[in-house]
Amino acid sequence: MLKTLLAIALATCALTTQANEASVKKAVEAKLGGKVTSVTKTDYLGLYEIYFDGNILYTDEKLSVFIGGNLIDPKTMKNVTEERMLKLSAVKFSELPLQQAIKQVRGDGKRILVTFEDPNCGYCKRLHKELRALDNATIYTMLLPVLSEDSFKKSKIIWCSADRAKSWNDWMIDDKAPTGKDDCDTTAISKNMAFAQKYRIQGTPTIFFADGERIPGAMPLAKIEEKLNSKLK
Repeated sequence: MLKTLLAIALATCALTTQANEASVKKAVEAKLGGKVTSVTKTDYLGLYEIYFDGNILYTDEKLSVFIGGNLIDPKTMKNVTEERMLKLSAVKFSELPLQQAIKQVRGDGKRILVTFEDPNCGYCKRLHKELRALDNATIYTMLLPVLSEDSFKKSKIIWCSADRAKSWNDWMIDDKAPTGKDDCDTTAISKNMAFAQKYRIQGTPTIFFADGERIPGAMPLAKIEEKLNSKLK
């Protein structure tokens, strides 16, 4: 009997929370004048998490105030906002346009890593120097020339190379500037830029793992290895 009453109470609480989230979502959309992706009740101060236009805001049930910035759990000192943003900004792996990438297979190629990179990005170069030691992985590099006109020119030459992976590595690792023609079909680069705009990929490098998890910025190899191995389990 007690278990039944507890189950009913939990179900009622869940329904109430869902109704409140829907009510807050409607009110926020009216206030902001746009579609809200999601509203989720948090465990902190009665606040609701608002995911809107690729950003997280917080508000209460009455919309007394909108709060931007990071929410930190005082018990664990974890950045709750950062963790939620990683989850909310994930992309289904099947939606990543891998046919528009430079593909490199190392060893058995079982572990999958996808990066969006600009050839003139210093952090991207640092990342690739780290990735030299990565084995048993398939690396998909999406050219995303967002820093300058020269980035776009280099990207086109690399994409038009007979050996794209070699041309890319020569430049990113050994600083050998790409040479050759840039007059092949480079629509893949334009498509990458459109994809990045759609999914708000705003900086390079941006890393995706096989489960769609997104990591903005470069990562040390040890952390990449840890995440790649965890995706195989």
